[in-house]
Amino acid sequence: MDTMDKLKILSADSQYDLACACGTGKDDRRRRGLDGKWLYPVSLPQGGYSVLLKTLMSNACSNDCKYCPLRSETNVRRCTLQPEETANVFMEYARKKIVFGLFLSSGVIGNPDNTMDKLNAVARILRHKHAYKGYIHLKVIPGASDAAIEDSISLSNAVSLNIETPGKEHFELLSSKKNYMDDIIRPLKLMAKLTGQGMKRSKVKCTTQFIVGASNETDSEIIRYMLTLYDRLKFQRVYFSAYQKGLGHPDIPGERVLQPDPERMFMREHRLYQTDFLVRRYGFSQNDIILDGSGNLDLDKDPKEIWAESHPEFYPVAVNRAEKEDLLKVPGLGPQTVDVILKQRRFTKIGNFKDIGLKGKRLEKANRYVIFE
Repeated sequence: MDTMDKLKILSADSQYDLACACGTGKDDRRRRGLDGKWLYPVSLPQGGYSVLLKTLMSNACSNDCKYCPLRSETNVRRCTLQPEETANVFMEYARKKIVFGLFLSSGVIGNPDNTMDKLNAVARILRHKHAYKGYIHLKVIPGASDAAIEDSISLSNAVSLNIETPGKEHFELLSSKKNYMDDIIRPLKLMAKLTGQGMKRSKVKCTTQFIVGASNETDSEIIRYMLTLYDRLKFQRVYFSAYQKGLGHPDIPGERVLQPDPERMFMREHRLYQTDFLVRRYGFSQNDIILDGSGNLDLDKDPKEIWAESHPEFYPVAVNRAEKEDLLKVPGLGPQTVDVILKQRRFTKIGNFKDIGLKGKRLEKANRYVIFE
């Protein structure tokens, strides 16, 4: 295969990893680009969107991750890009301003450090041979050595390693080759340490991803680990990827669930993202996230609205007097809307939400929880 034929296969196979800058809005969804690549939007500091070239270097993999369609036992068309050709094809797109940056991952080619050498070589070629100063996100391979991880961090703007499950017990249902503490937790802690406040690489961002529903974890366990990643390790983002039935080994929990509804699985992923947003942007604590008796989020109603219904004594909130954190507890009001309220009420009293441009379902929802005194 020539380089572009490989890229079509490898960029398509990279769709299973979401631990990069991507979103769900109309302007920031991943989409197919030229040559069949997945292109991922990235928020630019100056506003607007550009996209990442997202690809694997290889879909050959020596690991046995039972949720993964590219695991060693599956019969898929395998191919590998070499560091030079990966760097060259990326620079073609970068020079044409088709892409904003690179997200580079890989299956495990032989062993973790051999794979890391190839990933880091691409970044090194871009930085030193092509003098590329733009955005590079490198995937850390589970089980990589400290030296390989440090090398990746020195070459990139962001690094990520999938945590996969909340804890060793769930992880062991998905892989017999990888060790949770040595191959996952150790590298995550090192990434946090090397990019911590006051460190030379403190501007490098760290992200991770849970595979939701492949094992038998509860939402409560995921949320607890998510909060640890934010509070203790200071990771910038935690991503969630709903397990897609039919892609994995038949003996994992995600395959044994009777008649799972794919839409319910994706709704579970969506509820976890909503919870993540409440924690990162709304100031909610773990105790504010209300779960059912089995330790899971309600799939039929968003977690912010459930909190509101469970705390009737908190409402109505006085729009013209309430503190920011209280306004953020109003269903239908997000951080941007709250900022508009705070700014406008410094100059004039707000008589209704139409004064600030709120409309539709959000307007109807918010009106049930506020007063305009």
